[in-house]
Amino acid sequence: MTARWIFKGSPEPGAAQELALEAGLHPIIAAMLMERGINSPGKLRQYFRPTLDDLHDPFLMRDMEKAIVRILKALQNKEKILIYGDYDVDGTTAVALVFGHIRNYHSEIDFYIPDRYKEGYGISRQGIDFAAQGGFSLLISLDCGIKAVDMTDYAVDKGIDVIICDHHLPGDKLPRAVAILNPKQPGCPYPFKELSGCGVGFKLIQALCDRQHCDPDILSDFLDLVAVSIAADIVPITGENRILAFNGLKKLNTNPRPGFEALMKSAGMRDEVNISGIVFGIGPRINASGRMDHAKTAVELLLADDYKEISLLTENLDNKNAQRKNFDSTITHEALKMIENDTSFKLTKSTVLFKDDWHKGVIGIVASRCLDKHYRPTIILTKANGKATGSARSVDGFDIYQAISACSDLLEQYGGHMYAAGLTMDLDKVNAFKERFEKIVAERILDEQLIPLIEIDALIDLELIDYQFYNTLKSMAPFGPGNMQPVFVTNELHACGRPRILKEEHLKVTVQQGKTGVKLDAIGFGMAQYYDLVASGMPFSMAYHIEENNFMGNSSLQLRVKDLRFD
Repeated sequence: MTARWIFKGSPEPGAAQELALEAGLHPIIAAMLMERGINSPGKLRQYFRPTLDDLHDPFLMRDMEKAIVRILKALQNKEKILIYGDYDVDGTTAVALVFGHIRNYHSEIDFYIPDRYKEGYGISRQGIDFAAQGGFSLLISLDCGIKAVDMTDYAVDKGIDVIICDHHLPGDKLPRAVAILNPKQPGCPYPFKELSGCGVGFKLIQALCDRQHCDPDILSDFLDLVAVSIAADIVPITGENRILAFNGLKKLNTNPRPGFEALMKSAGMRDEVNISGIVFGIGPRINASGRMDHAKTAVELLLADDYKEISLLTENLDNKNAQRKNFDSTITHEALKMIENDTSFKLTKSTVLFKDDWHKGVIGIVASRCLDKHYRPTIILTKANGKATGSARSVDGFDIYQAISACSDLLEQYGGHMYAAGLTMDLDKVNAFKERFEKIVAERILDEQLIPLIEIDALIDLELIDYQFYNTLKSMAPFGPGNMQPVFVTNELHACGRPRILKEEHLKVTVQQGKTGVKLDAIGFGMAQYYDLVASGMPFSMAYHIEENNFMGNSSLQLRVKDLRFD
């Protein structure tokens, strides 16, 4: 599929040059930073050296004072507290953080993760019954609860106070909780709106530590959890998330909690861990617990400090992850075949697929795979507990949550973000939903949004690329939404020598600009189809990242190809 190459806006040249001279940066890097809003010495310092001192006061968050007062009362009266969280990476890390902190000085505490298959997402009736039967008088929800109006009422009726910590978009009505901590709720003055669920939990503990006059270093113990949640939940790595991710990665690479250390070892992660390493190495193993069985195992691993227990729990998650991969591969193959064999999909602006025997635990992954192959807002549905339940993924710039909201009368439950959402409906509503959703998408989506987008930071010559330039780029990490790894374009390239095909699908080639310029190796994963064109000697333009390749003790710079265009 041909991608759109869009060059980002360039700042006024004089301003970029002034910043470059002031900070000792290459003008191209200064221009990239200005495009990202880093346009002063103060912002440069916060960007390149983010510290916990730059975090906002947690009491700026609406209802934080109410939440802390209620928790301190529970601690003083030795009440039983239940920490309740979602079964994904964000939810399990949030539970490990809040439970892990409070259990250090309060023994009347437990945690609860709902069963993905028996209870579904969010605060469940079974969870509240568990709290009531166990004598818990305070329930703190993490990464869920903002739309749990009925379940919060159910808890209150049973004499259980609820504090909701969430980061998802609220519905029209807020739950009847003692306190709601969510920067996205109406009237919340908190300056940063894009915290992960675990990030909101971190702010709660930050406020609690402030009131209890704890050693500030205590907070540092939990930063690895927050960094993993930020990476896995794909929230913007800007503002406060950049501070938390930067410092959390530092902890993950120097002094991780034993559970993370074991997961990194089992994933074969030997290099320095970055956001991508979390997304593809740590995150799937934690998620596999809730996808294939019960997410309680993941929380137990994140809290464990006994190495025998850690070894058993890690082995359990590895086995679950292997199961997950098998389901993922099989169902993705089936889903893609359904799209390819149904000619009606050639005319639609969305993809909605339903099969009643697909495994609920992997449908979100399958939705992402279908989106990669057929670039349209995608929903994958399966049958669970007598209902049709699904996961949605969206294309760049299209708000799939709002499109699903426009079909809310057909749904029993839904929630999520602009680019990812979950939904549940009666089985007999699937066809009506599919028709309505397609109509909504067709009305709202722009034709250009159905073409993959590659945003280009700068057009450069190969001779610019050296270790000094690369090391400055590297210091712009952590990369992710809102601060993506820089993408460059170089024109008039040609292959030096014969390119190679690796593992029947990847393209490896040495490229040169002109006849006497710098030569650099480039690798294009899944780009074997370009072999003949590259080998022909035809000039081409390349969109790419710059990265370091470490092989057999030798390091060199190489280009990670994102796309090729032939002149």
